[in-house]
Amino acid sequence: QVQVVESGGGLVQAGGSLRLSCTVSGLPFDDYAMGWFRQSPGKEREGVSCISWSGAKTDYADSVKGRFTISKDPAKNTMYLQIHILKPEDTAMYYCTTDRNYWAVVAGNSAYWGQGTQVTVSS
Repeated sequence: QVQVVESGGGLVQAGGSLRLSCTVSGLPFDDYAMGWFRQSPGKEREGVSCISWSGAKTDYADSVKGRFTISKDPAKNTMYLQIHILKPEDTAMYYCTTDRNYWAVVAGNSAYWGQGTQVTVSS
């Protein structure tokens, strides 16, 4: 059974930093692309960042470029999203997702999703 579990969210002041984690089990981690999406109340889900199975390719939404960094640690079956210079508009539920197909992850059509971790940024 595949499990996708996010952690690391919390309440942070604007300008602060957080590191989100996503641990996956039940599938060959090294073969899967992964990504982060976010959604806040009343807004559509937004793609934040994606990383290929090898880690060689990454993509970021324009709104987070230069502040967010995505990475994978195959030894821990875990993906990370390092977030710096948090802004109130970053407040959202952050979801981890994974699929063998990188472009399915980019499109938000991936096979597996976590339950999310809440990030709240106070001004």
